[in-house]
This record gives sequence, C-alpha cells and structure tokens, in this order.
Amino acid sequence: MPSRSETLASTLTARFGERLRFIPAVAGDVAAEVAADQLLNVCRELRDHADLRFEQLIDLSGVDYLEFGKEEWSTYGSTATGFSRGVNRVRPVVGEPRSGRFAVTYQLLSVTHNWRLRLRCFAIDGEPPLIDSVNDIWASANWYEREAFDLYGLMFQGHPDLRRILTDYGFIGHPFRKDFPLIGNVEVKYDTAKGRVVYQPVSIEPRTLVPRVIREDNRYDQSLHDVPVGAQVESGSRG
Repeated sequence: MPSRSETLASTLTARFGERLRFIPAVAGDVAAEVAADQLLNVCRELRDHADLRFEQLIDLSGVDYLEFGKEEWSTYGSTATGFSRGVNRVRPVVGEPRSGRFAVTYQLLSVTHNWRLRLRCFAIDGEPPLIDSVNDIWASANWYEREAFDLYGLMFQGHPDLRRILTDYGFIGHPFRKDFPLIGNVEVKYDTAKGRVVYQPVSIEPRTLVPRVIREDNRYDQSLHDVPVGAQVESGSRG
C-alpha cells in the first residue's frame, strides 16, 4: 500500500506533469519546484482541484542561495591554540541545479486530505528580484510577503500593500541577504545636543565569529557509571 507522501506525489505528477519538478525533501515530506511563469496557475489548481485541496498557506519565506554549498569552520573539536581567525572555507559540489539566487518557499496544507506540500519558486533575477504575489489565492500571504520583501528585498508583483513590516522606518538594505554585513551599516544613538535619536555609521569592528563546538563530556564516560560518590577512580579512566 503506498504511503501518504507517495500518493500525494503521484497525484501531483498526474495533474501537473512537467510543470512541477520534485526536489529533495526530508522526513517523508513532499517538495516540488515550479517556474515563476507558472506559479499562479499552479497555486490556484493546488487550492481548488478536488484531488488536492490545499486550502491553507501556513508559511512563506524567502531564501538567498548566494552562499549555498559553502561551509565554514569544518571542524568537530577545538585546538590547543584556539580558532584564531583561521577560517577553513570549502565548497563541496552541489548537485541540485538552481535557476537563480532568490527563491520563495510555500508551506501548504490540505485539511481535506491531510497533506502537506513544500513548494519552491525562484524569483526572476534582477534588482529587485521579481515574483508574483499569491495574496489573491491565500490571504495569509499578505504579511508573509511583506516580511520577505523587508528581509530579502523580494518584490511581489500584485501585492496590495507591499511595505516594510519588521525593520525601522527609513531602513536601508535587507538584513537576511547573505551579502548584508552582520554588524549592519548604521547604528542609532540618542544625541543630547540635538535632543533626538540620530543615525551614524556603525562603530563595531567586523570580526570572524567563533563556531559552536560540541565537546565530549566526561560525565558520560562509561567507566564512571555506577561509581559511588567520593569513590576513587583509577587515573586514566576519565575522558
């Protein structure tokens, strides 16, 4: 008997054919990619077709693939001299083809069939990157798309009120872009002479962040199990 995810995948294939391309997923989920020029038509069919009935958009997020496939701090332990500023930058081969830098992912739920689907669509390259708004299909997309616009600079064509929602008024840039500096570009402070909050260039010095390393804990050493409190343990048995 096919699993729920297999049934969904076969239903999607029968309905959309080459308009959907399945992409890797985890934990038995079903994920697919749709081209930007097919996004609205496919989303309407996902919502309205009796065999699908994805009535709810439960989440929407932007994705920046600028640094995708790159990894820093390829290590499982610290050294005697610490990490210093030595960053081991490696770039493994990424097998999944990508059609652009910015994408939008849609987490869809079918209450009727108890199905979940992750849909991905790459925005049209440019500045700003363009993609159609699904606000007319799922009303919950309104604030989600504003958030993606604010943090990634994605321009959702057809959105009724596309403006920033998280950052401050007059904020310049998009904080979740991979090329946006971690320390930001400006900082705010209260100017006593002017009697108001002012913006100025950021004064924090950029630095390489130290990675989080999971170290072995000798409290879980097998040789220490069931040893009474205060008992002597042979030297060398501790981790």
